[in-house]
Amino acid sequence: MRLLLISVLGFLGLAGAVQACPDWRLDPSYGSYSLSIGQLRQGQSLNLQAGGNNYVWNCPNVNPQTDRGAGYFTSQPDARIFVNNIEGNRLIIAVDSQCDAALLINTGTATWYYDDDDRGNLDPQIILTRPRSGQIDIWVGTYDGQVCNATLRLQAS
Repeated sequence: MRLLLISVLGFLGLAGAVQACPDWRLDPSYGSYSLSIGQLRQGQSLNLQAGGNNYVWNCPNVNPQTDRGAGYFTSQPDARIFVNNIEGNRLIIAVDSQCDAALLINTGTATWYYDDDDRGNLDPQIILTRPRSGQIDIWVGTYDGQVCNATLRLQAS
């Protein structure tokens, strides 16, 4: 009986840890946006607050196919974009921030991407070289868990 109780408590602890991780099923903090290829070519931006309490590498549901640096993110995405007819273009997702920001995205193909400093000046950038139309969820976190003002930038080329 004791072993069963320990197993149940362990499972509940793991379930709680997963719930405190980035989750694309949650509603985004700063909204959902349907963006045309024309809007993305002009560039779009969204002011938000970077940061979060969830250390990304403690989250078994997140397995980025890119960088593996530190990063703290919220559970809910900051923004959700829906893009159509993006095929044949590159999609640049970048952040300008007042601290050491980190970027996490989940594409419509359920692929996770992470970046810390590729934009320079301690700011992240992810370039999708073969994006597909559909949903992209975006989290703007920070490298060390602090919180700061940031601007999310989207550009198709």
